[in-house]
Amino acid sequence: MKKTFIITFAIIVNISHLITAQVENSDTVKYNLQSDIIVTATRLSVPLNELPFAIGIVDRVFMKTLPRSVAMDEALKLTPGVRVDNQANGNRLHMSIRGQGILTERGIRGIRILLDGIPINDPTGFAPDLFDVDLNTVERIEVLRGNAASLYGASSSGGIVNITTQNSPEVPLFGDGYGIFGSNNFWKLYGMFGGNVDNVNYRVSVSRTMGDGYRVHTHFWGDVIYGRAEYAPNENIRITPIFGYTHYYHENPEGISQQQYEEDPKQANPDAVPYNEYLETERSTGGLTGLILFGKSEIQFNGYVKTTNFSEANNHTFNYREITTPGTSVQYNLKTYGSGDFIKNKVGAGIDLQWQTINEHRVANNYAIPGDSILSQEMIEQQGLGLFAIDQLGIGDEWSVMLSLRYDKINNILNDELKNPYDLSGEADFSKTTGRIGVTYSPNKKLDLYANWGMGFLPPATEELAQNPDNFGGFNNHLTSSTSNGIELGARSSLLYNLYIDVAGFFLATDNDFNRYRITDSLRSQETFYSNAGSTNRWGIELYGKYSPIRGLDIQLAYTYSNFQYTNTDSIKIPMDDPSIQKYIVDGNFLPDAPMNQLYIDVQYNFLRGFFVALATETSSKVYIDGANIDSEAAPGYTLINARLGYNWEIGGFNGSIMLSGRNIAGTTYIAFTEPDPGGNAYQPGPSNEFFIDTRIRF
Repeated sequence: MKKTFIITFAIIVNISHLITAQVENSDTVKYNLQSDIIVTATRLSVPLNELPFAIGIVDRVFMKTLPRSVAMDEALKLTPGVRVDNQANGNRLHMSIRGQGILTERGIRGIRILLDGIPINDPTGFAPDLFDVDLNTVERIEVLRGNAASLYGASSSGGIVNITTQNSPEVPLFGDGYGIFGSNNFWKLYGMFGGNVDNVNYRVSVSRTMGDGYRVHTHFWGDVIYGRAEYAPNENIRITPIFGYTHYYHENPEGISQQQYEEDPKQANPDAVPYNEYLETERSTGGLTGLILFGKSEIQFNGYVKTTNFSEANNHTFNYREITTPGTSVQYNLKTYGSGDFIKNKVGAGIDLQWQTINEHRVANNYAIPGDSILSQEMIEQQGLGLFAIDQLGIGDEWSVMLSLRYDKINNILNDELKNPYDLSGEADFSKTTGRIGVTYSPNKKLDLYANWGMGFLPPATEELAQNPDNFGGFNNHLTSSTSNGIELGARSSLLYNLYIDVAGFFLATDNDFNRYRITDSLRSQETFYSNAGSTNRWGIELYGKYSPIRGLDIQLAYTYSNFQYTNTDSIKIPMDDPSIQKYIVDGNFLPDAPMNQLYIDVQYNFLRGFFVALATETSSKVYIDGANIDSEAAPGYTLINARLGYNWEIGGFNGSIMLSGRNIAGTTYIAFTEPDPGGNAYQPGPSNEFFIDTRIRF
């Protein structure tokens, strides 16, 4: 791995020096801090140079370079501090920020996900998937890292991912079409149309994605329809209705053992095909967001309803869920200063309300055929209440202070409708007050220094509570909330005219972390269960840099150093099928699936007129598969090489592009994701070399 990376890095550096020498007298690129960028992830619109928190911004320019435009693991490559595992080479993801949510098997925990202002998370903070997000429609992604529970509560202990889709251009009608085809029978077709008529800016997009994945039994397909219409009758009112429909299907190959991986990394787990293990999600979303301005005050609001049908087959059961999720938020902001005031203060306060009803039942999986008897049937009702206040204080042109405070109360009620052999109905409540404060110092327009302290609150979510290790049905009553608090120091700098650097260091202490495990019950040995597994100390360094030695050449780098260690007073035993195997989480061991080093380098050169060529490397150090940290079971580190070649064209009123891209072009064999399994830990191999060609036309 090290040799591959060193050789690749040397090639990149030599290309950079060669091009620089050939065009020594070319214009250089001058960077300034992006003070004109307004960040909205903090619930107050704040210029980037006044933000006292680590944040990464993924723009539309980078989004156009993605090989497949399918999943967030592509979009967030250049965002340090974030780890995204693509489990089946489709759109099934595991995402974590600074280790928060790293042990969730399905969905996303501890990260607030917003799509055009509407949350994807449920009342407990669980985001089941990101199927609603079509990356072709995205204008910008803001990734705020670190404890943000004081802004969005239980769903934001690790950070916030704020996704904004595109507005239509200021023309009566425009269109955008996109098609891509490539390895493993992958293809995607996408179309979008919209325009601006009178006071309405509207857009509708439709896409269809399909592929076979890299391994056996990883076929997937998905349909996404999304539309929004922004109505602005005057400069003080903006109302945006939103609708969406998503239908995704993923076969599940499950993890395989080390021996199976060495024999054939493409094979599925022996149970996956006979039982036809899969996940299917169908969801409809309707929502409304708005902004009303009057004087120095403003009101922001949203309201939405989601309905979801979810089914999952593992090698023992079928799980069916009908889910309804309504919610609303109202926020009042007041600006108490004039343009020339030395002291500038803006305050906000509001309420978040969200409900969810889950009608769930399970039946046996008789070799891909649902059984007749119902194993569990229950109704889960959830409610989340959040009260929050935010204050941003500017002192002159150099200092800015931001403070936020929040109270959350989450209620879960389960009604056991089967009541066989006994009633498993129950209730689980969680509440917490959290806060965060940050300070920014900007001595000039080319340097920002910041520091902050914040708290995190991560209660058991739907997925953890509903997986009861004691019985089919009922809540897992062994769980309690995980909490955290930490500090962060950072700097954003463009002191050198062609170099931009954003660096952050953090320390985070957590208590009652979640851990996942399996049990030996013959009917439930393939299900995942959750427990609290002690505490941790986490510290790390996150670096993003962009260097443009000449006009047309961009070198971008994202590096993450993560040192996440358990601080348990007592050893915690890891359950195993074989009682002769004794494994323990002990003080000083590292968190599983948390590489100490992650590095992504992307070099793109735009040459001639409209042509571009790029080379990228993606490096990850080894990861432990569980908290026992057995080296022989660890997934080794790897370096992947990616490349792309493309052409942007414009003819008359039409423009478009064509791009050939390759992922892992060296064909490196590697493990993309690991998960603990008492019968023998499970590994998810990543895909070998893949090649894609895409074309886009826009009018």
